[in-house]
Amino acid sequence: MRHHAWRPLAWISPSVLLIVAVITLPALRMVWTSLQLTDETGVSHGFAGLANYRRLLAEPALVNVLSNTMVWVLLVVGVSIVVALALAQLLNKRFFGRRLVRWALIVPWATSLVMTSTVWRYMLEGGNGIINRFLMDLGVISAPIGWYQDPRYAFWSVVGVGIVVTIPFTTYVLLAGLQAIDPQVYEAGKLDGAGPWKTYRYITLPLLRPALVIATILVTIYVFNSFPVIWVITGSNPGNFSDITLTWAYKIAFQQQLNTGEGAALSVFNVLILIVVVLLYLRAVNGDRERRSWLGRTWTALADRLSERRGRRRPAG
Repeated sequence: MRHHAWRPLAWISPSVLLIVAVITLPALRMVWTSLQLTDETGVSHGFAGLANYRRLLAEPALVNVLSNTMVWVLLVVGVSIVVALALAQLLNKRFFGRRLVRWALIVPWATSLVMTSTVWRYMLEGGNGIINRFLMDLGVISAPIGWYQDPRYAFWSVVGVGIVVTIPFTTYVLLAGLQAIDPQVYEAGKLDGAGPWKTYRYITLPLLRPALVIATILVTIYVFNSFPVIWVITGSNPGNFSDITLTWAYKIAFQQQLNTGEGAALSVFNVLILIVVVLLYLRAVNGDRERRSWLGRTWTALADRLSERRGRRRPAG
């Protein structure tokens, strides 16, 4: 019996060792570096405690970078989800050339993100960029605009590029959720007299909710770690007007402050944010299991107790 109990561990041990070597050890090294006093060459000069974290909190650009990160994630994830919902609904219909349209959507996502960002950088050029030429031909603008050089437009330009490169992956995740819905459900809705809008609102969206939640969390992780888009397009610009925490950590460690300890402290902060997102992902996937856990039972009991108190107070009020 014990022999059979240890057999699964033997099968998963290579994966566990790979995770420890590729993820756990570098993460521990990053935490250790954030607690070290390092010079401009990256050499450690002893234990610094929380000095790197205090120095990071005192940075003048911290508030701007954090606000950029929040706007970057919310806008790119929100707009890509909305657009992907419409595209997934379209690609789920039967029409001539549907397979070709699906291939045309997936090819840009399968291409290297660095190469895609480089192409967009040339398109956003202030002098001979195709976007400037197109807008000038339409009469929208009268003179070329430095889309990624000008601080007024740089951040919003990379937000637009981030939305474009995120839509294909989001669309395919939601398309998989749509294809998993049983067609008989729609037939039952038609028999009950449900129109297109009621069908989408009361049948499609509720059944698509698990895929929508997972897509949102996965896209959030993908967008938060989307270093190449911002770095390739605006990484050479001075200042931090278009930086998020990920690109700013690179600048702190290797360009501006040349302080690997402070850069590691910011990276630890980024990892903590990702851990929260991963926990949300696990809660979305294992929601039923968590409801049966002791924490889920405690939360349910507390919610029931509060609702009972509110119910008792309402008649008195």
